[in-house]
Amino acid sequence: MNKMSTLIRKLVSTANAAKPVAPYNQAVVADRTVYVSGCLGLDKDTMKLVDGVAAQTSMALKNMEATLKAADSGMDRIVKNTIFLKDLEDFGTVNEVYKTIFTKEFPARSCFQVARLPMDALVEIECVAMTGDVKTVS
Repeated sequence: MNKMSTLIRKLVSTANAAKPVAPYNQAVVADRTVYVSGCLGLDKDTMKLVDGVAAQTSMALKNMEATLKAADSGMDRIVKNTIFLKDLEDFGTVNEVYKTIFTKEFPARSCFQVARLPMDALVEIECVAMTGDVKTVS
């Protein structure tokens, strides 16, 4: 009888990003795939939302970056981003901030307007990324 190897499911937590606002982990690593929970534009020290959609987008991405780093990953290893907006009219503003971080070799992405976000946030961003050495080809 062959025994299958055990896959690792690692729970990720870092003080360098805003803590979860509900019962979930900042991220979970399954084998070499990182699933990052929705990141809000929360200041990690005050746990309050920063003002405005551009600032919230920037802060959400900073929280995501810190979470990915804690998971032995990075923004360059993101495979898919999902962006949730309170108002799709903010799409252009979010994209302006987004392209300061993602400048080439863009990950796949979806963007939706939703009825409401936690803490009445204007934007929430989640991602799926990889760990370890990753080579991008096109």
